[in-house]
Amino acid sequence: MKTKYKQKLFLCFVLIFTVFTVGIIFLEQSREIKHKTAVLEEKLNAYTDIIDRKLAQQSQSQTATLDSLISCFPNNIRITLIDRLGNVMYDNAIKETDEMENHALRTEIIEAHKKGKGRDIHRSHYNETEYLYYAKQFNNYFVRVALPYDIQVRHVLKPDNFFLYYVIILFAVMLLVINYVSGRFGKSIKQLSDFTNALESENLQRTTIKFPNDELGVIGTKIAENYNKLRNSKKDIALEREKLLQHVYSSEEGLCFFSANNSVEFYNGLFIQYLNVITDEADSNPAIVFTDVSFEKISSFLLSNDVNRTYFETQINRHGKNFAVRVNIFDDKSFEIIINDITLQEQTRRVKQEMTGNITHELRTPVTGIRGCLETILEHNLSPEKERYFITRAYNQVLSLSELIQDMSLITKIEEAPQSFRYELVAIGGLLEDLKRDLEIPLKEKNIGMEWNIAEDVIVKGNRNLLQSIFRNLTDNVIHYAGDNVSIIINKYSEDKHFYYFSYSDTGIGIPNEQHLNRLFERFYRISEGRTRDTGGSGLGLSIVKNAVAFHKGTIIAKNKVDGGLEFLFKLHK
Repeated sequence: MKTKYKQKLFLCFVLIFTVFTVGIIFLEQSREIKHKTAVLEEKLNAYTDIIDRKLAQQSQSQTATLDSLISCFPNNIRITLIDRLGNVMYDNAIKETDEMENHALRTEIIEAHKKGKGRDIHRSHYNETEYLYYAKQFNNYFVRVALPYDIQVRHVLKPDNFFLYYVIILFAVMLLVINYVSGRFGKSIKQLSDFTNALESENLQRTTIKFPNDELGVIGTKIAENYNKLRNSKKDIALEREKLLQHVYSSEEGLCFFSANNSVEFYNGLFIQYLNVITDEADSNPAIVFTDVSFEKISSFLLSNDVNRTYFETQINRHGKNFAVRVNIFDDKSFEIIINDITLQEQTRRVKQEMTGNITHELRTPVTGIRGCLETILEHNLSPEKERYFITRAYNQVLSLSELIQDMSLITKIEEAPQSFRYELVAIGGLLEDLKRDLEIPLKEKNIGMEWNIAEDVIVKGNRNLLQSIFRNLTDNVIHYAGDNVSIIINKYSEDKHFYYFSYSDTGIGIPNEQHLNRLFERFYRISEGRTRDTGGSGLGLSIVKNAVAFHKGTIIAKNKVDGGLEFLFKLHK
């Protein structure tokens, strides 16, 4: 392990010096190439200036003038005269310039047009020779000179390798120095490592371990001074820590411990999870409780420094969640913050409260009606006809009350004891035939037609009574609220590996205000006050439908049809 550390240190230094050396070499080579290229360009630039001055003083044709200059330049130089439109007017390497293509789009010409001069290396289309081209713009034309990009030109541009050899030799020397330095440093690390290993094995012999006279030696001495103190309390601290960890990690509460100066000492993952739900931004630092506005009451309590108050509790509601937050302050002024998710308890409490209120409200109407009818019979001397009338009214109210109790019992059973329902194979088409026969009279009274397009092999494994309650309550809903002379259409419009998808629609009046659609399945929800009492029913029909569909692992939604009426879309597990 010690040798490995030395190797890592050596490789680290080598990598740094290698990058540095390669960078220096690359920079120097690039600068030398750039310098030599600039020298060559200066020479080519001088050639273009000579050509321009000669053309300005010409007393004969341009061709004759340029031909007379050829002998003054190197043998392999190529001179080209190009007008502002890119047409070649002269080229000493090619006599038939009329056949040459336009040079306006050549790289060196484009660059010369923009900057006054340009350079490029490419192969000539006419003699397949690679040239170093240099072009310069004058008043009415471009003068381009070119040298074959052969071994001679490449040699001129090739950088001098003396500096390269010098840097490589220097690099090799530095590797030897680095190896020596890393060896000495590795030796110091080894001595300190031997010392710490002796501490762990409790075989420390201070007289046999000599620390180096450097910073590492100071560290070793400090460790030795604190060793005896730590050894005596090590077991007790480990035991107490183990107890605390077991409590914190097994707790179903979010826990975080803080010191007296508000620094974080320890916390569990549940605390961070709850914290990120409460705060606006995800943060893994529990200290955010002192700055986030959601914990303002907690911060105020901690800042109050009231010695008589060591406990504080509050609730925080954020993002649809309810949290109970508690603070316990200990004797040394350190404290803990505990967060509990009480969303489910709060929802259960509200549901029970709403259920109690709704049931009380729904029971009051039939009970009040029964009481009124019986009081009228008891307190007044009525004729037999009147007496029978009030008894009949009281009986109808008892039926409503019985229906309400029966529906509530069914919903409770679906939610709390679903395992009590027996499963069987149910053919949906046969179930609808039975339903139509049972409701034949009310359907005829309202002139309501009932049709479906469901094959005989559409079979659901579920509870027959709950499946029947789905279609029965939807049909009752049409009878009570859709109006007269309407049609009911039931279809299986799709299926996949696991589900059948059904559509149940009518051609009735629908629900004009679509804001009611999302609340249709709530218990005792009415679109208009008194609607259920006017038309009969317990007000729980669609709630039973939703629970029965959910029992069969499905979902249901309601929507208005474009051509009028209400449509329910739901799926049932095969």
